[in-house]
Amino acid sequence: MTVSSMASPSGRVWQVGGCGARRFIRLRRPSVEGLELKVARARRVLLEVAHTWKPQDVAVAWTGGKDSTVALSLWQRVLDEAHPGMRAKALSLDTGCKFPEVVAFRDRMAQEWSIDLTVVRPDVGPDYPVAVDRVACCRDLKVEPLLRALKEREIAVLLTGVRADENPERASRPQTETFDAPSHVRVHPVLEFSEMDIWAYTMAQGLPYCTLYAQGYRSLGCVPCTSLVVGGDERAGRDATKEASMDALHALGYF
Repeated sequence: MTVSSMASPSGRVWQVGGCGARRFIRLRRPSVEGLELKVARARRVLLEVAHTWKPQDVAVAWTGGKDSTVALSLWQRVLDEAHPGMRAKALSLDTGCKFPEVVAFRDRMAQEWSIDLTVVRPDVGPDYPVAVDRVACCRDLKVEPLLRALKEREIAVLLTGVRADENPERASRPQTETFDAPSHVRVHPVLEFSEMDIWAYTMAQGLPYCTLYAQGYRSLGCVPCTSLVVGGDERAGRDATKEASMDALHALGYF
């Protein structure tokens, strides 16, 4: 992988693997060698998935965000090597509260990349109290539809874009987790990637990304629980109550 000077979506210039790199949202530049090792380890994990399970039993939890797009890209490449001609499967949770730009990006890329995309929607009425109780809202709009889709689609392995440095709870995650009801395995191929690693890989590989990142968003969730903030942690714009409840959400089946 060759990475040199490049521009972030917000227009800031930064370098990977060189001296005197400019600051990008106060993040340290990744080492090119370090990133290559992380990519190699992610590929090994995905190759093991590809050789252990049937490709039709594997799906990517694709939000349309930067992290799961990298995970999807990595899986597509591995799938092309291990099972030429097979389309990558993806599940996308559409809560009805997603940014229109994210939905448009997801649908466009699903066509361009020939993704076997299943859009999963919650079974709630139009008067559902969105974002009143953050944990209950995530359970009803995300977790329950996800678990239902895994069962209906008979997905044995779910690949995610979860990263360890996003949240203290996620920092303790193993790269592979086993879940019941329905029984499935979750694999987090980019778990050890940093935010900068994601952008370095995205830029080096010429991957597309949602236009909202160019407006300054660093983490994209549902509209009521996502704000545009300047400075702070990557997920500073996410709802604080939800972020503090990640343990409870994970126990329910959230990513």
